[in-house]
Amino acid sequence: MSEDLPKEALKTVIEALCAPATTWSASDSQADRWRKEALTAALPTLLARTSAKRLRVRLLVHADERMLTALAAAGTVTTADVPAILRHRRAWAGLIAALARHPAQVEAAIALLPRLPDLVEMEQIIRNWDPDRYTRAKGARPAPPVPQELFDAVLEACLAPLAAYLLHPEPEEGWEAVSGFSTDWSLELGGRTGWAMLARCPDRWAQLTAHPVLGRAVQHLLLDQAETQAIEDAQLPAADPDGQEAPAEPAPALSEELLRACLPALCLPELADLPNPRVTARRTLHHIANRVHNNPPLATLAADQLHASANALVTRGRLLTWADRQDRDYDFDGRILLLAEDLALLSMNPDHLAGACAQLARLDQPTVVSPTLPRTLIRVLKNVDPDHDRPARLLEHHIEHRRVQALTTLAANPHTPHTAVEDVLAGLHPAELAWVADKAGGPEWFLAAAAAVPVPDDEDYGVVRLVDDDELGKHPDPAAVLQSWLDSSASSEILSCPDIYRAVVNSRYRTLEHLRQIPAHEVLADHGPEVSLHILLEHCGRSTGRWEALAAAITFDYDDEKITFGQLLDSLEATPVNASTS
Repeated sequence: MSEDLPKEALKTVIEALCAPATTWSASDSQADRWRKEALTAALPTLLARTSAKRLRVRLLVHADERMLTALAAAGTVTTADVPAILRHRRAWAGLIAALARHPAQVEAAIALLPRLPDLVEMEQIIRNWDPDRYTRAKGARPAPPVPQELFDAVLEACLAPLAAYLLHPEPEEGWEAVSGFSTDWSLELGGRTGWAMLARCPDRWAQLTAHPVLGRAVQHLLLDQAETQAIEDAQLPAADPDGQEAPAEPAPALSEELLRACLPALCLPELADLPNPRVTARRTLHHIANRVHNNPPLATLAADQLHASANALVTRGRLLTWADRQDRDYDFDGRILLLAEDLALLSMNPDHLAGACAQLARLDQPTVVSPTLPRTLIRVLKNVDPDHDRPARLLEHHIEHRRVQALTTLAANPHTPHTAVEDVLAGLHPAELAWVADKAGGPEWFLAAAAAVPVPDDEDYGVVRLVDDDELGKHPDPAAVLQSWLDSSASSEILSCPDIYRAVVNSRYRTLEHLRQIPAHEVLADHGPEVSLHILLEHCGRSTGRWEALAAAITFDYDDEKITFGQLLDSLEATPVNASTS
């Protein structure tokens, strides 16, 4: 648009550019597209030269968010235009930030914060304050600093929801019915927006922990997030090929003074009376343990507070009352292990620590399998670790060392009765005892007690060792060895059974009777499709009826039904062999 256009012509030009075509002919459609393109190109100049309110409203309707943001940053669009803008679109972070770049408009920009749809977008005002920081030309003027009043307003708005929740922590509707092993609820306090803002002002943390309204929310966020963020930040330079090597032990994110300031929030007192304590007490205990893991000085600074809280949570939640595993409770073992580790860290109550040991003793024994290494893998990995099949290493293969690891942690607590630990040691799997000798590094009395537990020499540390056909051929009855693998408890474990099934199906010594005991999907799809094809060809022959029955059997979720290959074959027997349509 020409800068020489006389002011008297502006009204006519604006009316012409803003008036859409009234007919639908092809020529009018093309002209309308040119008009829109001309209007878009002329908008900045027209708005800069137009002060009449009605004309500015006509123009603002046709500007998109990106253009309005740029014009607000340049000062062409001001807070006086905001009512007209908000009549046609919602508020957005970029507009507020652009308006706040001008000191006289900061207060009006802050007044727009409640118009944003969520806290995430509000935090983006600060996050994206300088949108050109990566593309700004060398020597160009940098963005002005964020106005302190705007920063404080966004910080307060992002912390307010957590502060309000802590005043009245109520569970979601239906919480009382949540089962003891549900994983649908979490004690993660607050969203990421509060911490994202708090992380930008570490120099104010000490002051904010004492804030009369937001202080407790700040304390919770610092205990949960500060140390984790510091570790992540320390690792960033190491990930950059040109960056500096991360320090071996980065400095703690929270000083002792700050940790002391956060002690009122440490044990989550606001959540003490939530319903369903069987769940909330367990998760509260784990939340506190995570805070101590992240901030180790807390174990000394708040020892009495931590021990008292652990006792109260165990009692209120009846956490040491044994409840048998329920169907589809896949997290059962994990809860017991976490409870033992958390009590080992937080408790000094001998009875509670002994109770944790007793729960470990009642967990199922691990099933330790030594799979055969595929020949292709051996050819590729010429430097295969010769110790890969040591019992301790095999125990870790499917993370089955967690029980003995938790016991080691309990043993390291000086308040744990030795007899309670020794009772658990006496019932451990031989491979778990081997793990103690190889990996544990616990107290001397614990290592000595583990070494004193007798291990039968003929059990090979309880490991089910799968061997290839060359080794099987040296045995007088290779088929019996294959059957022993299928009969072992490991064949019922979801992590171990694929190794066993693969070894049996791929062995030349396997028989149809072996295959009949294996789940159908393992034979048909996972490990032996070529083997199963020959069997099915022989079993179904030229019987159209049997082939149709087979198709029906594998269509209706045969995998979910967990039928064996033998049950699948038997289901085809009901169809006569001569049911052929050929």
